[in-house]
Amino acid sequence: MDTKSIVLGGGCFWCLEAVYLDVEGVVSVESGYAGGAIGRASYEQVCSGETGHAEVVRVVIDPAVIGERDVLEIFFAIHDPTTRDRQGADVGSQYRSVIFYADDAQRDLARETIAGIEREEIFAQPVVTELSALPAFYPAEAYHQRYFERNPHQGYCMAVVGPKVAKFRKRFAHRLRSRARAPGAR
Repeated sequence: MDTKSIVLGGGCFWCLEAVYLDVEGVVSVESGYAGGAIGRASYEQVCSGETGHAEVVRVVIDPAVIGERDVLEIFFAIHDPTTRDRQGADVGSQYRSVIFYADDAQRDLARETIAGIEREEIFAQPVVTELSALPAFYPAEAYHQRYFERNPHQGYCMAVVGPKVAKFRKRFAHRLRSRARAPGAR
């Protein structure tokens, strides 16, 4: 299978991961960190806001099933790309809206997508999503992977992640995968 990957940051990585795990054509989703001034950093270091890393997910897709444009459409629908360094109550540069592109074609697609959003005036405020070449992706600690799936009753998951996933499922019902085909389904 020929795959493509894209690294996205839009607030807490638990939210993005939970949504993309539900998308037909997504081969894998991994939570991690990117964009920092230092190499590998721990969750605690990233949360300090001092490393420059963003909480991100690496989304690997089967382009025969879903395109990168579709992945970006979902991305812009599941977070607020108009707030700098925050998503809701999560505040700091680690929660910024960012697309770490793999190549010029991905960068150009992201630019086109943002320009389309601006033309259509989808948001009342300008889009502040950063576009940056992917310097490196560092996987998050194991306990962050598939966090919502393993901890649906944890407070943050119930208050933030769950409603975001429900909103996605309602709006993008045509993009939902069968649970039997979910990446890593048991």
